[in-house]
Amino acid sequence: MSDEEIDHMKKDDLILTIKRLSDAFGISGFEDDVLTVIREEGADLGVFSEDRMRNLYLYRTDYKKGLPTIQLNAHTDEVGFMVKAIRSDGMLEFIPIGGWIATNVPAHQVVVKNLLGKYIPAVVASKPPHFMTEAERNAPLDISHMVLDVGASSSEEIRNEYQIGIGAPVTPLVPCSYDASHDIFIGKAFDCRVGCAGVLATMKELKNCSLPVNLVGDFSSQEEVGVRGSIVSANAIKADLAIVFEGCPADDTVVPGYQAQTCLKNGPMLRHIDARMITNPRFQRYALNLARELNIPVQEGVRTAGSTNGAAIHLSQQGIPAIVIGVPVRYAHTHYGISSLTDVEHSVALAVALIKSLDELKIKAF
Repeated sequence: MSDEEIDHMKKDDLILTIKRLSDAFGISGFEDDVLTVIREEGADLGVFSEDRMRNLYLYRTDYKKGLPTIQLNAHTDEVGFMVKAIRSDGMLEFIPIGGWIATNVPAHQVVVKNLLGKYIPAVVASKPPHFMTEAERNAPLDISHMVLDVGASSSEEIRNEYQIGIGAPVTPLVPCSYDASHDIFIGKAFDCRVGCAGVLATMKELKNCSLPVNLVGDFSSQEEVGVRGSIVSANAIKADLAIVFEGCPADDTVVPGYQAQTCLKNGPMLRHIDARMITNPRFQRYALNLARELNIPVQEGVRTAGSTNGAAIHLSQQGIPAIVIGVPVRYAHTHYGISSLTDVEHSVALAVALIKSLDELKIKAF
């Protein structure tokens, strides 16, 4: 098989992996379907284990005690909603899980997971304009004014026929698509399912490589509600170094061009700082220099808001040097995101190059 055919197979595999992960149901705390996909995609890459937070770990088959350990992290959860109350007319009141802007929520289709594990389609509804007063039309829209409508007409119907209860998790219903002619994915949950795909692709690329380090894939839970899973995973793995994959909000359509640092199709963004982490300057510079040496396109970011699992990981143990490899995602934390396959590929290329270049002495230098 030619190198071109092998590259084509890798690309097709990555596209399918991203689609499967994007389509999987998995708001914070309810990531079971995502873990099933990851287990299937990584079945021949090593040994899986889970902890009580539903963090999923993938240890390479040749894991050896005594070698420095590199943690490859991505989070499995997505932003979504949860049923708060069932009204007598069959409407479902709900709360947001993760960071949402209220105006992005209504008039979209979602699915509600019922007590039997079945997914029930619903519409996020608000009061129609035909019945609004002038004051209501001019008032800011709030999630408390919205409901989920599955088509029921009573609370009894919701409980007895739809089998939906309080606390039911809710996720956007958005099938992932890929436009090969323009290298564009459109789908949900790219924050951080493109990161999960990146971890898997990195481990696939290194499958037959002999490395002077141990490699652990860390698919951690509940990032969107306070990086909770990575607090546990960092203490479980006890890594010497961490590479955090993230689906980062793209800024190329919302800020002046000279300020844009996370542009679609310009490669991954490596942030120097965000609200909860100053990136290890030595590891950051090493990664940026290596990317430029190998002609891997990268972007640099200075973020005043937001955070990643790096926030928890870099404060673990005696401090774990960590960088964030961010795949640009337009319209993160909405129903529809837009990402580029080449950005994921360049993220993987950088992670692979970093891991191949590292040994105990270099890691200690950070």
